[in-house]
Amino acid sequence: MSFENLHADTVGEIEAEGKVLVVKRIKQTFHLTAEENDREKIERVINVYADSCPVARSVKGSIEIESELDLTISGSLLK
Repeated sequence: MSFENLHADTVGEIEAEGKVLVVKRIKQTFHLTAEENDREKIERVINVYADSCPVARSVKGSIEIESELDLTISGSLLK
């Protein structure tokens, strides 16, 4: 599997706590074009990657992280 057809959009939601801006939530949408036979593997990775990501592990408990997959297979958009 190649990662040439992968990109991600990441949006952080910031709130003021007193006079300090604090990141409260991060939403990531992974856009990937792949073959149907890779679907199961891709979905497994999306479900567990945060446990292996140093940044996600560092902020776990203080910043909510949500991930979504936009998977394109054979020209059709599936979520």
